[in-house]
Amino acid sequence: MKRMVNYAPAIYLAVLLAFVPPAIAPAAFAAPSARTQIEAVLRTQQDAWNRGDVEAFLQGYWHSPELTFSGSGGTARGWDGVMARYHKSYPDRASMGRLAFSQLEFRQLGPKACLVLGSWHLTRAGGDVGGVFTLIFQQFPEGWRIIHDHTSAVPAKDAH
Repeated sequence: MKRMVNYAPAIYLAVLLAFVPPAIAPAAFAAPSARTQIEAVLRTQQDAWNRGDVEAFLQGYWHSPELTFSGSGGTARGWDGVMARYHKSYPDRASMGRLAFSQLEFRQLGPKACLVLGSWHLTRAGGDVGGVFTLIFQQFPEGWRIIHDHTSAVPAKDAH
């Protein structure tokens, strides 16, 4: 005798989940977008910088010898090299000032890669400075991390 399979419970569950509000949907159905996750990384970096915590700021970067940072001083390679560059460029709290990111643009390069363009501005007692940046983010098991940073200082009138 052939047994009949009842698909009604599975169909009912699928239809029900389609109408569940995100606040009570399972986590798999409510994962934040790449943009939202990357914005959170940048916000965390900005907050760390404004506390004077360079090490916490660097947690937004890929902790790898393959990390690269390009700027007016050339290219720093590896997480340790990028950290050394930040400590040399910003030796004390006064030189760090207060950081603000703005004009962020996101371009998804694939399911696990994103390009972010933006502007940065440091408000400092010794004189403000700012410019533009291009960041390449990659998604890792621990979250989105910067794998390449190209940052340039630009006179204030040209930064936007």
